[in-house]
Amino acid sequence: MADMDLDAEKDLIRQAQKDPGAFAGLYDHYYPKIFGYVLRRTVHLEAAQDITAETFFKALRKLWQFRWRNVSFSSWLYRIASNEINQYYRRAEYKKSASLEELQEQGLELISPHDPESELAEAQEKLRRHHDFLEVQEKIVRLPAKYQEVIALRFFEQKQIKDIAEILGKREGTIKSLLHRAVEKLRAAD
Repeated sequence: MADMDLDAEKDLIRQAQKDPGAFAGLYDHYYPKIFGYVLRRTVHLEAAQDITAETFFKALRKLWQFRWRNVSFSSWLYRIASNEINQYYRRAEYKKSASLEELQEQGLELISPHDPESELAEAQEKLRRHHDFLEVQEKIVRLPAKYQEVIALRFFEQKQIKDIAEILGKREGTIKSLLHRAVEKLRAAD
């Protein structure tokens, strides 16, 4: 998926701030990215769809507050999604691990504004490319949330240090330190 032109994105955000119907363009563009991030963090299709929906609901509700300061719209969405994921884990509404077969079973029962079967197929393809993803995920979910976030954003979302700092509202040096400690903790988990 190609990134949206910055000027086009700014125009769309201005329109959506005046007319919530224009938010659909932002939703359509960012839904796959945010959904993929949430799915890789939770490894639970139904939870990922719920969290993604809540992320966009909150974004729409708070869109009037969004300003182009030091945070891009994309980073703002990732920050909302990260907060929603953290709330999900705090509520303990999750299983510690899930198999690919469980993801398939859940995906066949869901109805979404996006085609759940294509979402599932896309998710399966990404999971296959990372054949040890589930094993690593089991180790990642044992880490504190601050390490889970930086690992997911850096290695699964392939965000740059600068972007991660923007999403999490931390300095770049802090992100580098968190990444280093997270990787060390994962190595020690072997």
